[in-house]
Amino acid sequence: MRIYLFVLLISAAVAYLTTPAVRLAARRLGAMTAVRERDVHDAVTPRLGGVAMFAGVAVAMLVGSRIPFLAPVYEDSHQPWAILGAAGLVCALGAADDKWDLDWWTKLAGQALAALLMAWQGVQLVSLPIGGVTLLSSHTSIILTVLVVVVCMNAVNFVDGLDGLAAGVMAIGGTAFFLYAYMLTRDNSATDYSSLAALVTAAMIGACLGFLPHNLHRARIFMGDSGSMLLGLLLAASTIAVTGQVDPAALSGADFFGQFLPILLPIGVMIIPFLDFAMAVVRRIGSGRSPFHADKSHLHHRLLRLGHSKRSAVLIMYVWTVLVSVGLLLPLVLPLRTVVVAWVLGLLVAVLVTLDPLTRLRRRRAARPDVGPAPAPDLEDHHAPR
Repeated sequence: MRIYLFVLLISAAVAYLTTPAVRLAARRLGAMTAVRERDVHDAVTPRLGGVAMFAGVAVAMLVGSRIPFLAPVYEDSHQPWAILGAAGLVCALGAADDKWDLDWWTKLAGQALAALLMAWQGVQLVSLPIGGVTLLSSHTSIILTVLVVVVCMNAVNFVDGLDGLAAGVMAIGGTAFFLYAYMLTRDNSATDYSSLAALVTAAMIGACLGFLPHNLHRARIFMGDSGSMLLGLLLAASTIAVTGQVDPAALSGADFFGQFLPILLPIGVMIIPFLDFAMAVVRRIGSGRSPFHADKSHLHHRLLRLGHSKRSAVLIMYVWTVLVSVGLLLPLVLPLRTVVVAWVLGLLVAVLVTLDPLTRLRRRRAARPDVGPAPAPDLEDHHAPR
């Protein structure tokens, strides 16, 4: 565990220290987020924050390659370098989009190319840990891998709409996924605790934590597509690596929940991005528009319309991420009855803070004619997720 924390701290330190330089470079290059009608921010702000995050991940993984504890991850395998290369590719693609606003099909082609690069080097779904199902066709494996990676990248991109939202959600969810990957590694071996999934996730968490101080409200820099696509790819790569650690034949019928956890946990970690992504696609296609057509109906827009401030909207999404991602881990360490009680209490708290009936009641009273109108909520959206 200490080695992974060391990797995390390296990634966080590099991301934190390089972000001011990236911010200055973004200003000089003109990679700025303009203020548009659908935006939440009210000032022109630099993008390219993902470049600093990638620097943190890259340095952490390079340092990790020199640590004897992690040697089994790097020996006789190109997978760590394939993930790092794909991460660099999507970061460069996102940086180009931050500067020039690329067409959606150009971004999609670049995302697919990065996913193919990982799959070509062995980072691909070879089995589904549900009843011992194995993907026998290499073509099916590659197609499913590309699909998972592309969906994850676009899901994080869609949710990146408020200061500190995407980085915070991914840091929280990534922590839950790291704990699962680490526990799985300990269960599979009594001597070798090295894990590609745990390594990549630790580096991703560190990059998020190092970037967050610069990105919390009011943000001095946005991660842009260079950051959101990077985070999506890294979590997808970690998920794929975990499926390679699971032996479906070793999961008994009594461990029914455990058979689904390798699939459920990544979904839980990204429940907010996935939900926002799915709702946006259905909403836009249903209205006859492209699924990549930006609008003002994302989850954070809805929270703002409920009367929440930008900070409270971000905190609410943090709460839901903690509830789902941590809640999925509880059956591994607690009795079923305790898990059910924890879920019920957690859902109650999450719903109450989301609806916030007392605050809404006070605002309705303040909006009465004898008191004066309440201030209108700020509904602009800064990242304009596509």
